[in-house]
Amino acid sequence: MRADASTLALLTPAEMARADTAAIVGGIPGERLMQAAGRAVARAAIAAFRPCRTLVLAGPGNNGGDGYVAARLLEQAGWPVAVAALAPPHAGSDAAAAAARWRGPMRPFVPQEAARAGLVVDAVFGAGLARAVEGVVAATLAAAGGPVLAVDVPSGLDGATGQARGYAPRAALTVTFFRRKPGHLLMPGRALCGRTILADIGLPAAVLGTIRPATWENAPGLWRLPAETAGAHKYSRGLVTILAGAAMPGAARLAAAGARRAGAGLVTLVAPDRAAGDVLRAGEPGAIVTETPISALLADSRRDVWVIGPGLAAEGATLAVFAAVAGAGRRVVADAGLLGAAAGAPERLRGAAVLTPHEGEFTRLFGAPAGDRLAAVRAAAVRAASVVVLKGPDTVVAAPDGRAAINAHAPPWLATAGTGDVLAGIVAALLAAGMGAFEAAAAAVWLHGEAAFRCGPGLIAEELTDVLPAALQDVRLNCESQ
Repeated sequence: MRADASTLALLTPAEMARADTAAIVGGIPGERLMQAAGRAVARAAIAAFRPCRTLVLAGPGNNGGDGYVAARLLEQAGWPVAVAALAPPHAGSDAAAAAARWRGPMRPFVPQEAARAGLVVDAVFGAGLARAVEGVVAATLAAAGGPVLAVDVPSGLDGATGQARGYAPRAALTVTFFRRKPGHLLMPGRALCGRTILADIGLPAAVLGTIRPATWENAPGLWRLPAETAGAHKYSRGLVTILAGAAMPGAARLAAAGARRAGAGLVTLVAPDRAAGDVLRAGEPGAIVTETPISALLADSRRDVWVIGPGLAAEGATLAVFAAVAGAGRRVVADAGLLGAAAGAPERLRGAAVLTPHEGEFTRLFGAPAGDRLAAVRAAAVRAASVVVLKGPDTVVAAPDGRAAINAHAPPWLATAGTGDVLAGIVAALLAAGMGAFEAAAAAVWLHGEAAFRCGPGLIAEELTDVLPAALQDVRLNCESQ
């Protein structure tokens, strides 16, 4: 299936409930959806595991109903299956109908039964859990003697935030339906879900029109890279100006390399003095180095995109430079020293196009994003009137208008010094090429992760820029082929 904003949409549990309701109102029986969901779970179990003693832990709601269907289909396939019910399904519900069709063995809902199983199917609670998982439910899930296959999400995982409410098991495999939820991508939810399968259970994509989701998985299709035209020249491809500091010139050089490799037509490093300029000139020859005063550089209207922060001191002078550049109507990618200079006062960065904090910088700017990372970044974007990129294993990109993208396309070895400077340069290049701030930030984050995958473990920041052009080309070719 071609990836686009529709297929990449992430639905909160409340939005998923609305999608189910819209489908049922539109004429698709809820029982048919439950049968399709249970069939998807059974197929996933058969594909991933060998037949073994299987225990389906069933809750009283629709999640449990999916489990009863899966149990029946696995038994028909010759698997030794039993069901342990936390409580009977609500009378008259689709789950009650599914439970009535189960003729196999029932077991008590206790840890000892889970410990004897070779596979535990967790169909206790879905993504919309309203309370913490504790007591006998937590103990039984924790006692699983074999791998856990979770239905929708591991019980105890909040599908909206990715946080565990009480206890949540670490599943080997999770089967979810129609669209993923933020909790499937946000940490620690992504780790708790294990491998996640998205199953089509017959909900029409048209139901998204009534929901209008504002959160997506970050991937090509959510954004498109600017087309490369035959008549392009260096000025039409965009100018990026990067302020360099004397103490850490390498940071600005990394940002410049990211911008150049991402397609910027001309990248200028602005040195604070001649000595710093000479150090910068010893780097790659294609980056222009100048000590020209910023006021004079701002007289050139083509210098539309600036990167301020890599290698700069977190002090008032950095904020003053930002105020001058933003006040001249230029678009600014704010990173590192500039973020530190505004600690506790993010309003001073209003007017920036994109802020790129890691978690420590975000905490000093806006407060800790504890509990609900997605909501915290959205609130920060509104407060700063800028697109905010909260970097991490589950990078979140949020715009002041409420749009947000969650990135799961990055390896752990990307977490090394200097890679954030490269990212700032990539964002700037895509802005200079004409992308909107949200799209440029989201595309840069994905490409940054793709480059890291191509480098492999042990990468250093400088290597990212070597493979970035190939990543850009592959994205363009794939988009054109679709």
